[in-house]
Amino acid sequence: MAPRLTPSSGRSPAADGAIGQVLGCHYLLSSSARFFGGPGLAARVERESAAGQWCWGGGLASVEPRLTLTPVPGGYVLNGRQGYATGVLVADRLAVRADHSETGEPLAVLVDARQPGVVAGGDGGDTFGQRLAAGGSVEFDAVAVESDAVLGPLSSDDGTMSPFAGLSAPTGRLVSAQICLGMAQGVLAEAREYTRAADVPWRLDGSSYGSPRNPYVLTTYGELTVATFSASALADQALEALDCGLARGEDLTDDECAEITMLAAAAEAAAAGAAQDVTARALDVLGARSAASAYGFDRFWRNVRTHTLCVPVAPRLQEVGDYFLHGEHPPFALPF
Repeated sequence: MAPRLTPSSGRSPAADGAIGQVLGCHYLLSSSARFFGGPGLAARVERESAAGQWCWGGGLASVEPRLTLTPVPGGYVLNGRQGYATGVLVADRLAVRADHSETGEPLAVLVDARQPGVVAGGDGGDTFGQRLAAGGSVEFDAVAVESDAVLGPLSSDDGTMSPFAGLSAPTGRLVSAQICLGMAQGVLAEAREYTRAADVPWRLDGSSYGSPRNPYVLTTYGELTVATFSASALADQALEALDCGLARGEDLTDDECAEITMLAAAAEAAAAGAAQDVTARALDVLGARSAASAYGFDRFWRNVRTHTLCVPVAPRLQEVGDYFLHGEHPPFALPF
């Protein structure tokens, strides 16, 4: 859950979207075996992860370019290049999506990032935002993969995936939502401190500067706070539904999974919209002096725009509308 709005001063890592992405993806990907493998596999992988203090990176959403998993005696070899993956520069283990070379089935695969043939590129830092997400491309050149490192199928066709496994999608959507909410709440907290400390250079009547009591300033802060609180409340509702679904385990039904997925999609869309609005409009009431690089207010906008470009919400809005109008179950789609 993203931090609430509380008085603060200085820059807080709690509102850094890149750090949120690294941590959120770590928790999401470290749950891959629980979602896509059986209980025995999940218990073993999670036990080894805890003992080795693995940092997880990678991504299961990427489908282009495709990675290929080819059977060989004693296991598999993995080949291909993933254009972007979170945390590849710091990860101990990578969870990636690869197609079986013979069947074409998409699979979740666990790879030791230190294996020969794994080459991570630092090109993820070339973006204008989310630069601390330790992301970049990663190449796999005949990387050996053990049979029990194939965590499970990622296809929802023909009932291959259980409703419980389907909860990995809304889990990822809510990670995305919390990243956005953290940035929205972070810029509001820092903007509030800036506004309290100095008059805001806004002219309403063309003759005098405004102040923290300026009606325009107060109204804008009110609108941005309402937008952020509203998105946070929807995320809380979706989180509660997800918790209930996870507790149901393998007893979860397709209809229940669809409703949870719809709520998570709505929460992600609301959080992304609020974050884009807040990080842009907060600058309006801070004025030109706040553009000084020492304040770093631009980082919130840059991080939000980079995140929402990489994880667009337009498809989620379509899914919510289709579910509301026709009762159509949302397709399985992971954000990372």
